[in-house]
Amino acid sequence: MQQENGVGATRDGHADPALNSCYNGHLDCVLTLDVGSSSARTLLFDFNGRQIDNFGSQVQYRAHTTLDGGWEIEPATLVSIVTQAISAICDQMREKSVRPAAVAVDTFWHSLVGVNAAGTPATAILHPFDTRSAVQAKKLAERIDSRAQHARTGCVLHPSYPPAKLLWLSETQPDAFQATERWMSAGEYLFLKLLGQASTSTSMVSATGLWNQNANDYDAEVMSVLAAKREQFAPIAALDAAVNAQCAWPELTGIPWYPALGDGACDNMGSGCTTRDRFSLMVGTSGAMRSVVETDRVEIPPGLFCYRVDPKRFVLGGALSNGGEVFAWMKRNLRLPDDNAVIESQLSILKPGEHNLTLLPLFAGERSTGWRMDARGAITGLGSSTSPIEILRASLEAVALRFRNVYELMTGALGEPREVVGSGAALLHSPTWTRIMADTLPHAILPCLEPEATARGAALLALERLGVAANVDARYGEQVDPRPENTAIYTAALAAQRQLYTRLFEDDHTN
Repeated sequence: MQQENGVGATRDGHADPALNSCYNGHLDCVLTLDVGSSSARTLLFDFNGRQIDNFGSQVQYRAHTTLDGGWEIEPATLVSIVTQAISAICDQMREKSVRPAAVAVDTFWHSLVGVNAAGTPATAILHPFDTRSAVQAKKLAERIDSRAQHARTGCVLHPSYPPAKLLWLSETQPDAFQATERWMSAGEYLFLKLLGQASTSTSMVSATGLWNQNANDYDAEVMSVLAAKREQFAPIAALDAAVNAQCAWPELTGIPWYPALGDGACDNMGSGCTTRDRFSLMVGTSGAMRSVVETDRVEIPPGLFCYRVDPKRFVLGGALSNGGEVFAWMKRNLRLPDDNAVIESQLSILKPGEHNLTLLPLFAGERSTGWRMDARGAITGLGSSTSPIEILRASLEAVALRFRNVYELMTGALGEPREVVGSGAALLHSPTWTRIMADTLPHAILPCLEPEATARGAALLALERLGVAANVDARYGEQVDPRPENTAIYTAALAAQRQLYTRLFEDDHTN
């Protein structure tokens, strides 16, 4: 089946050898730096958006977590692991006399770090999973109209986002707050330390909760209730500016480094989900469903987020904190077999819903669609004959049901998608889970076979800025079509899950 890609399309799906002369040392490849929550990874992509073999590095790290919900990264640690990752691939390029045309960067959205006048960090890098600002998110909701704020910014008042974190820092770390001259994202801070010049993108600031999506400017009302001042954030005129500067690596000096983009936006672009009628369904440790919309203005439905790929494209969707981590939690705590192939075989034998369990897979709290800070996991229907594999099957179905909520909001706003593209190791390594997703939505799932879709998307967006059309689409597997008889079962299960959610978190409760 021929697929389309907003960045370009090819008839045969193969890279053009004439453009792949990277091994001759020509400037016909892009180096990508993908900074995730647990590692920094570098790769090379040719001018057709294909990963070049035998180049790449990965350096892992662990964020510091605390019992009260903290999730911090030491700025020096992040700079160190990124430096190691870049140095390793530069050694490889030097050996083959390769020099890239540009550096493309993506990082996780919603991070925050305070930097003082000397360029030294005044705070740790706060990760979006840091929930210590839950009380402050509630305080903000008392100061401004949260519905109107969401309709403008595409972000809810939630500890995932910087507004609540800024208020929390002002109240709990006043000295660090006062010492801060500039508030940055992790990617912006990396540019400051590696290149001597802080630079960030529209994509990154659009996901802060401080940005008015349709105005393309900082949101005046949100800014008015924070102690931080507008001039402490990246100037609008400098957004998206490439940095060409001296750095520690001769191979990367004098070429454009493009400011970090949001990893979710890059995943959409790298998996070929570049138009509003092609939804991306990504399940890794967490999960998300997203659609890219090229338009001048957008209406943001309640329950969904809205950020930007770049100044001309929005990305709308929903995010789950609970994706592959639910599988990992079950495997770890239910003493399931170590061999995933054995687990997959046992899962595939079970019929949809025959476990008679109703499960809320909110072990890491809730983002989309309710964004409740107090939500937690729950399970009902356990009996003496319930087996661990049945609980696992119920949990995978439960995550799919949560995606159904997001899917219904997205289709209500954007219409039925032409295709839903599945990506992420957690989903694609389990054919049973992919089948469950297709039956639950219900919509056919087209598996994306790109192993590094996020880094690939960053490369494709860099190629756009270089004026190079990457004439190749992502690679896909065999489409998984929904089965109507299973969809009926999952629709009933969805009603039961929603009823359980209401009883636990809405009846006689307030946010």
